[in-house]
Amino acid sequence: MAETSIYRVPTGMVLLRGEFGAVGEAAAHVAGLDVPEQRRITGGPERALAWMSPDELMLFCAPGAATGLAQALEEKLTGVHHLALDVSAMRVRFRVTGPFVREVLAKLSPADVSPAALPEGEVRRSRLGQVPAAFWASGTDSFDVVCFRSVSDYLEELLAHSAAAGPVGFF
Repeated sequence: MAETSIYRVPTGMVLLRGEFGAVGEAAAHVAGLDVPEQRRITGGPERALAWMSPDELMLFCAPGAATGLAQALEEKLTGVHHLALDVSAMRVRFRVTGPFVREVLAKLSPADVSPAALPEGEVRRSRLGQVPAAFWASGTDSFDVVCFRSVSDYLEELLAHSAAAGPVGFF
């Protein structure tokens, strides 16, 4: 049986909050990406923009780029009520890959992670175990997971335990 891999992906992250139209336009301009639709993520593995809530976006970028992007967003949004903050030190991004990756997540989350309910590029905010997390299918056999750094060791072990238990034959 093919093995599931769980590894940390060094990632810069910029949290952006405010009136969605204004912050979305600014983020798209600064990041060079399309504004994501509700519950979606645009871009690719190097730089992506995710819809997190009706007034929140998350910009994923190279580890050293987040501070500069947050400053560029601050300048672009001068006069607009917003928050643009480098949260790279607060969050961790994991990539979980393998042939039964959806089952690894399904065993831990109340969210429906079936391909029909969670297609590639759709972001889900839920929990894995008791840990708040955001996750999305980043490929056929790949999911990205973001959580707070303070619980990242626990979540990494939880994901590993779920993967080690093997598939349950649901997906």
